[in-house]
Amino acid sequence: EVMKVYSALKADDLSEGRRFVSYLVGRDTQNLNKEQVTRAAVETAAENTVDGILAPLFFMVIGLIFGVPVQAVFLYKTINTLDSMVGYIQEPYREIGFFSAKTDDVFNYIPARIGSVFMLLGGAFLGYDFKNGKRILIRDRRNHKSPNCAYPESVVAGLLGIQMGGTNQYFNQTLVKPTIGDASRSIEIEDIPASLKIMVASQVVMLLICIGVLFLSSI
Repeated sequence: EVMKVYSALKADDLSEGRRFVSYLVGRDTQNLNKEQVTRAAVETAAENTVDGILAPLFFMVIGLIFGVPVQAVFLYKTINTLDSMVGYIQEPYREIGFFSAKTDDVFNYIPARIGSVFMLLGGAFLGYDFKNGKRILIRDRRNHKSPNCAYPESVVAGLLGIQMGGTNQYFNQTLVKPTIGDASRSIEIEDIPASLKIMVASQVVMLLICIGVLFLSSI
């Protein structure tokens, strides 16, 4: 879905870019400019590297240890899906969304931190700026109301040399968030596929490490 945003922006179709990114984020998208749409897509890719890839792998490994890998992944995905659907802590979803959001925070606490290391390693393998990625991770890892989201976002921001976060609109309400990363350059649409490359590379790194650990534990 993120690549649909990229394709639309590549074709200079901002309205389609807004439409596709609206399927990915909870913020109001109807008035976003090209740079804001791009930022939303990159932020989504960064967060989903943990939520959609690394965290399920983490819980699969934990489940394997206890003999319940499928159940562990299913439990995590259920919690994460509920957070995606109703996990808003502002009106009008505060009452039903607060529990979902906080439960997801708990379940992603360890994966976000471990996953950030895998993302750094994956980014370094791809030739991105590992040193800056590490620096921004250490500096900006808490620049989000969520205890977890800033970890993957700060890694991607540092690796690519861009800035994320900032002010967004949710249900016509302004939500001011701290920025993540340095605006050493303007965010560009090519940062969208770059963020997806980091996602794939971090997955490979985690799989290799997990396979190695499982192999050594079986000896």
